[in-house]
Amino acid sequence: MQTLTMKFGGTSVGSPEAISNVAAIVGDALVPDNRVIVVVSAMSGVTDALLTSVREAASGNKWSYLSCAQKLRDRHEEAVNLLTSPGKDRDTVINEIGVLMKQHTELCQAVNILGEATPRILDAVVSFGERLSCRVVAAALRSHGVNAVACDATQFIVTDDRYGNASVQWADTEQRIREKLLPVLDSGIVPVITGFIGATRDGHATALGRGGSDYSGAIFAACSDSDELIIWTDVDGVMTTDPRIDRRARVLPYVSYQEVGELAFYGAKVLHPKTVQPILNRKIPLRVRNTFNPQHQGTLIGPNGQRSETVIKAVTSVRNVSLLTVSGKGMIGVPGIAGRTFLATAKMGGNILMISQASSEQNFCFVVLDDRAGEAKAAIEAELAAEIARQDVDGVEVLGDVAIVTTVGAGMQGTPGVAGRIFTVMGDNNVNVVAIAQGASECSISFVVDEDNLQKAVIALHDLALKAVAV
Repeated sequence: MQTLTMKFGGTSVGSPEAISNVAAIVGDALVPDNRVIVVVSAMSGVTDALLTSVREAASGNKWSYLSCAQKLRDRHEEAVNLLTSPGKDRDTVINEIGVLMKQHTELCQAVNILGEATPRILDAVVSFGERLSCRVVAAALRSHGVNAVACDATQFIVTDDRYGNASVQWADTEQRIREKLLPVLDSGIVPVITGFIGATRDGHATALGRGGSDYSGAIFAACSDSDELIIWTDVDGVMTTDPRIDRRARVLPYVSYQEVGELAFYGAKVLHPKTVQPILNRKIPLRVRNTFNPQHQGTLIGPNGQRSETVIKAVTSVRNVSLLTVSGKGMIGVPGIAGRTFLATAKMGGNILMISQASSEQNFCFVVLDDRAGEAKAAIEAELAAEIARQDVDGVEVLGDVAIVTTVGAGMQGTPGVAGRIFTVMGDNNVNVVAIAQGASECSISFVVDEDNLQKAVIALHDLALKAVAV
């Protein structure tokens, strides 16, 4: 008996034609002795539309959110009508869509009266995207002869109440999946489950963070002891670099959990950064495949790193970041400055993407997203106010218009001269490196460059990676 968990992204369920592809893929996977769990995102563009409807409601624009609700209802009803035949099942699904959109409108009306949307209300509103799409996909599967049922992940995934980016309560979640979901599989039914959302213990919907449907897929794969997790998206797999920067980008046939984690964290859009966490210890293989090119085997992601001839496997990048530098001669030998700085940044919600420190301890720098840079600077200066007043710390300098470039490859570990080759290439291409960081794992090297030099840097380093994977 083999269990497969398949997660389909927003573009994979973004139109009736795409959903037909999903139905064919799931149907083909249901060979004897195979069990399939399906996890779906909202139809492409729906989450943004839901967020817009809440903003319009908060600003008092009643007709705008009512119009948005009607458009979403029409879109999902049209998909059901195109994907299913007239009859009781179609009528039931269309009725469920109407009920969900009525609930959405009622929440928007509450926001309209209050003049603001609380994080709890926001999570409730954005949950409708996945709740709608899972019903459409389940109906399409039934129309293709697959015994499928729509399920809300709120029945299974238990989280804390940190709305907008909730944390999974693992023991409760695994217990619920084993008690409530596995019997559905055992009875020969394909559950079509909402990605992206869970619920608190008292039943309030929570979001796992934007892009969290990949993470949802991994949660269900881990807790059901799946034999494989397949992320179906709109690209053929994990690429050697962003094809929008360099058209020579190629699909990597295999990468390790560690490598794909680095790639996801440093800008590769093919996977949510948290995706590998639930399946890591259980060593469940993960494959990234293209819904619109199902003949391609995609990229296999597993526990063991494989060296490539040129050591570097892929190059990725992050734009819209700022480099913050904390400096001062009085910092030398004073414990706790860096810790207090990072804690102050964390408290104001800043995610630190990269850290670099001089051995003299006179300064250190780190990278945050542009939209958090000003708040981070203010929070750090407030935390270090006494040290700044004594002139032990000069202050916090913010450098904008920069980007992070990261080279990734398991073979970089223990291979002498890799950093030298990377920075020689940067020098040969007149790219100034502002800051450098390398983790103890040595799986990646990250550095900061001026944003104007980003494309030049990525293409030059991609040349090194391509020599190992060129067909």
